[in-house]
Amino acid sequence: MGNKRVMLPASEVDLTAVKYIPENIQAPHLTGFWFKFFLNLAEVPGIGSLIMNRLKNDNKFDEKLKYTVIPECPMFKPEFPPQEPEPAVVNIEEDAKPEDRVELALKCLPEYDPASNWSGDKTASFRYWKIRDYAYAYRSKFTTPLMARHFYGCLVAERFISAIEEFNNKNPAAPLLISFDPDEVRKQAAASTQRFEQGNPLSILDGIFMAIKDDIDCYSHPSKGATAWMHEVREVKKDAVSVSRLRSCGAILVGKANMHELGLGTTGNNANYGTTRNPHDPDRYTGGSSSGPAAIVASGLCSAALGTDGGGSVRIPSSLCGVVGLKSTYGRTDMTGSLCDDGTVAIIGPIATTVEDTILVYAAILGSSPADRISLRPSLPCVPNFSSQESLQSVESLRLGKYTEWFNDVFSTDISDKCGNVLSRLSEKHGCKTVEIVIPELHEMRLAHVVSIGSESLCALNPDCYDGKGERLTYDTRTNLALFRSFTAADYVAAQRLRRRLMYFHMEIFKRVDIIVTPTTGNVPKLISATSVFFSMTAPIIPPGALKVGETNLQVTGNLMRFIITANLLGLPAVTVPVGYDKQGLPIGIQLIGRPWCEASILRLAAAIEETCAEPKKKPLQYYDILKGN
Repeated sequence: MGNKRVMLPASEVDLTAVKYIPENIQAPHLTGFWFKFFLNLAEVPGIGSLIMNRLKNDNKFDEKLKYTVIPECPMFKPEFPPQEPEPAVVNIEEDAKPEDRVELALKCLPEYDPASNWSGDKTASFRYWKIRDYAYAYRSKFTTPLMARHFYGCLVAERFISAIEEFNNKNPAAPLLISFDPDEVRKQAAASTQRFEQGNPLSILDGIFMAIKDDIDCYSHPSKGATAWMHEVREVKKDAVSVSRLRSCGAILVGKANMHELGLGTTGNNANYGTTRNPHDPDRYTGGSSSGPAAIVASGLCSAALGTDGGGSVRIPSSLCGVVGLKSTYGRTDMTGSLCDDGTVAIIGPIATTVEDTILVYAAILGSSPADRISLRPSLPCVPNFSSQESLQSVESLRLGKYTEWFNDVFSTDISDKCGNVLSRLSEKHGCKTVEIVIPELHEMRLAHVVSIGSESLCALNPDCYDGKGERLTYDTRTNLALFRSFTAADYVAAQRLRRRLMYFHMEIFKRVDIIVTPTTGNVPKLISATSVFFSMTAPIIPPGALKVGETNLQVTGNLMRFIITANLLGLPAVTVPVGYDKQGLPIGIQLIGRPWCEASILRLAAAIEETCAEPKKKPLQYYDILKGN
């Protein structure tokens, strides 16, 4: 008795009375023998229910879902009110050819002289090659997608193939790609080379190496979701819609990138194929679940990659690996042909080394599905027009929302200081105004998200799990599924009531600000003694015992996802941009969350941060120059 709570309607909540309470997830960190033992108990009927109920009780699931009266109606997928048009943009027709959309986006980019960088000072600070650098080299016949001419004297595609095989032969295994056909790469490179020789490249993306996450179909590769069995029950007959759009632009699709199994984790650990390592420190995780896409881009082997993002799975690894990752508005890209094409929190998004390359790939893959055009009524997609005089003014007029107590809730001031300095420089250099905001019910948001994504994942997997495939999943996936099975239909409906409530709060916030700014990740503490003293870590260290059987560490997951889930539960666009490094030389990212359908605004601000506010880039320890072969 006495457990019942009653929430006020969202419109009646007094935001001045909202108090920020730091979150402390209660869950064991297990690997090795004890992880196996815990999982065996968790999957025993009766005992497993007791364990999961204790876990939920410790983290207030029942208090905030079962025992609470939530007055809002359920919102089973994001619903957006009409938005004001963005300034200084160029609209893109969804039905236009992908190569035409890319060409239009290219014309909107700022002026750039690839020739100066191609023959520039070799002692200059490190920089990644842009897509425009590759296109210049191909068109100038300094090199081609297949063959390097003159004094370069080696095969570009062979450089890539050699590097991938090096990764695939590491012991312990640390593959970037888990489905890879060297002959298919050579075939695509040869076709691209021929188009350049004939003077008919398909687009600026022609000959650009790109990887596809293993939960997105890329014919003729299987889509395993990094499991040991998904390809046995699901045949790939054609490209996913987003992949077909890249292929029509001439991109060289190199294979299926490694990932956290089924996307149900944030570290990138994978006991099936091996765990991809962070290019900045091979002893650390990349973040996940799009571990392979982020690492292959950060390593210089691909200019871009596609990932999926249902709980930060594009933005977390992009931040930890020091690259750019875009999560577009829910429904902006067609999810057909992905393993998560029927959920309400996930999107397919690009990962690239620069904001402008992210824009080019985004222009290629955007376009809502026919069903989403009817139900979501998306506004016309657009990209920022950097060539217009209005572009600078539109940056200057931006109002940036900062919830200071949340912003600073990180284990290391390296992160909050670096991201705070970016806001200061944006004010100094561009006149952006930072507005203090309050976001209520962040704990409820986390619970609503995990119940939503967990229930949707379980619904998709149940038929195969009960058909005997569940026992072939990794231990951490099975642990997550055991938790998801404890959710009830009432929990799911309560989560959707919270989704509507939280959408109201955010739409009210966006009446005062244009973009919400946070660090991308909260970073991860490392316990070094029994006195609970912590040293900061950005990308988590990989425990040796986790390579063989995986690990469960929901505290790490919660810290990495602290600022992430808003964009997934509410379907908002968000982008992470690298802004510097912590004291250990590990990348730090800042996240920009925009109004629905306003990708152009966050991309414009991301470009301004990249150009004027971020620290010089450091070359990753694992880096390959496949363009020049240096």
